[in-house]
Order: sequence, then C-alpha cells, then structure tokens
Amino acid sequence: MSRLLYLQSGGPTAVLNLSAQGVIDSARALGVSVCAAADGLAGLLGGRLLDCDALSADDCARLGQLPGAAFGSSRDILPPYDEAPQLWQQLAEVLQRHDIRQLLLNGGNGSMETALLLQQLAERFQLPLTVVGIPKTIDNDLEATDFSPGFPSAAKYLASSLREVLFDMRSMAQGRVFILETMGRHVGWLAAAGCLAALPDEAPPLLLLPEVAYDEARLFAAVQAQVAVQGYCAIVVSEGLRGADGRFVAQRHADKVYGHEQLGGAGNWLAQRIQQQLQLHAHVAVADCLQRAARHLLSAVDARLAYEVGRKAVQWALAGQGGVMAAIERFATADGCDWQVVPQPLAAVANLERALPADFIAASGLDVTPACRAWLQPLLAGEVALPFADGLPDMRRLHFPPLASSP
Repeated sequence: MSRLLYLQSGGPTAVLNLSAQGVIDSARALGVSVCAAADGLAGLLGGRLLDCDALSADDCARLGQLPGAAFGSSRDILPPYDEAPQLWQQLAEVLQRHDIRQLLLNGGNGSMETALLLQQLAERFQLPLTVVGIPKTIDNDLEATDFSPGFPSAAKYLASSLREVLFDMRSMAQGRVFILETMGRHVGWLAAAGCLAALPDEAPPLLLLPEVAYDEARLFAAVQAQVAVQGYCAIVVSEGLRGADGRFVAQRHADKVYGHEQLGGAGNWLAQRIQQQLQLHAHVAVADCLQRAARHLLSAVDARLAYEVGRKAVQWALAGQGGVMAAIERFATADGCDWQVVPQPLAAVANLERALPADFIAASGLDVTPACRAWLQPLLAGEVALPFADGLPDMRRLHFPPLASSP
C-alpha cells in the first residue's frame, strides 16, 4: 500500500500542527494513507515513521489545537549527493521500503532546500516520489510567499504583549525604558510588528532592525525625546542587531548543524548601554520561545492559511505536481485583501532569505513606514477559540503508534 509521508522541520510555530491537520484531513478525504516521520528528517533517516491513519477524528481535530511540532522536529539537513552518497542511498531505501509515493516537508528556507534535494533524490534513484514543500517560519523570511504561516500569530502575540506593557509603563512613567527582544537573526519582520502596539495618542515603539546598522547617537536622541514628552519609552530590538561594522552586538556561538550564529542578549546589552550613558532605568523582556508557542492568541488569518497550505500540498502531490512549495498570494478585494494558495518552484525559495524591503523602513531607521503597517495589520485579523480545562488551555499530548514495516 503506497503512502504519503509528512515531515515537520526546524523551529515550531503556533500553527504548525494546523498544517499537519490540513494534510491528514485532505488525504483522508481522498482515501490516501498518511504517515509522519518522528523528529523530521532525523526520523526518516532512522526509519522511525508514525501511523497517522490510527488517529481518531477527534484527535485529528485536537492536533490543530496544539502548539509545537506534534510529530517532533529536527534541524538536520540533507547535504548534496556528492557530499553524502551513503546518506542519499539510506533515504532511498527507507522510502522504497515503506512505498512512499508523496513526501510533504513542512519548514523554512533551509527545509525547502532539503525538499528540493529530496526531489532530486527521487530522480537519481528513479523513485516514484513527488515532493512538495509546505511553508512555515515565524521569521517570515521565506521568498515567493506573501507571508510564512506562523509569523502572523507570533506578530500578534508580540504586538499584543507590548500594548499591555505600555499600559504598565504609563502607570509608573518616571524615566523608564522598556526593551523587548525578539527573534530574527538576519531579518526584522518580528521586531517590525511592534509598530502596531502603540495607541494613536502615544509615540510608537522604537524599532532596532537587523537591516539597519545600530546608530547609538540616533537612538539615544530618540529615547530622550520620548521620555521628555511622555515619561517612558519602549524599544523593540531584534536579536540580530548589528553594529556599523556588520558584527552582531550579542552573539553566543555558532550552531553546530547550520553554522548560523546563536544569538541572544541584544536586549540586555542595550539596557546596559542606556543605563550607563543616559542614567535611565531599563527593563528587559526576552520573548524567546513564547512568541512561537503562543497558541492562545492565534491570528485567524494565520490559522486558516496554515491549514490551507497543508490541504493544497496534498492535492498537488497526488496530482504529481512536485518540486513546488504551497505559497500564499495576497490579492485585493472590495473589503481590503484576501489570500490564496498557489504553487511556487522550490528553487525560488530554497535557502533564500527575504529581508524587510527598503520601502518598509522609515528614514529615521527606528520605525517602519505606513506601507509596512498597512501590510502587517490584516495579517493579525481575527481570533481562534481555544478550549480550556481547569482554567488552562486544554492541551493533552497526542500519541502516535509506529508504522508497521512493509513486507
């Protein structure tokens, strides 16, 4: 019996499992068997596959209510064939043994490169395999898609949390500075979402983006101006903030798998500079994993499109339309805008990184433009009800039985 295989890859999001639910629901409606790799590519390499057909209809519905990566994820990547021919052979054998005919990889730009390589693997080993990518990343740095599922909900969480903090700041506005550090190694989409936090009658948060070199004199002048007028100042800083020399202001070490910089500490670094140079009290909050795990504050737009990219990916894979990613396309409507899911070549996405465009960054370098606000605002629209039990979100874990080996 042939199967469709689903993999989750890279960092989780609050809507990642909605894409998984979209995959399973769509496959069931079409009478197709589905399995998932435990821990993404790492599980596939080890032949650790999970039986999604064993999920009850109720559990499948609950799957979409869970944050994280329900099947487990990993940051393993597939090297080119010339660098690891034995690895490619191992993957081909696993796919053949379980008669996998469709493979859906749910991840970011690095994962889309792996999806592209898996399609090449199928061609090299003459496997009847169709590979489709499903986008996912809170960083919103995927090319060829209007937004990446996971980003709108993370942006909604950050802007909402900062708006609440601004009320706290007003309560004790005595020369206080609040600093919120967001994720974003090389791009500032998450930090930019902080622009939506302020009410019309107050100054917007100052934004420190990776796309703009840190200018201390400019920042300090803006901080002092806001404190003089309203008694407090809020700053949103991306973890990937760089100085004029191009170096990160805060870096821990290089990741062993990707070679990417492991960042963290930009907020504390900035607080020390403000306290030392301006003698202002600065409080720091680091959103860290909270911004990608906040299932209680989903964007309804994000939830709907996360499900839809999973559903469409199944349809295209079964139709033999491989080598593509289920991208999201925005279009104008009488009421504003809406979105549809369209195929984009994996080659147009794989390992590419989309930064904030120049026309989204204000001339001051400390804010975004009205065009950016207008682009962001619709993404946060709508809420999704979450069941509660004993006063807390009802998030019982799901358990998936292992897939029986094919004869």
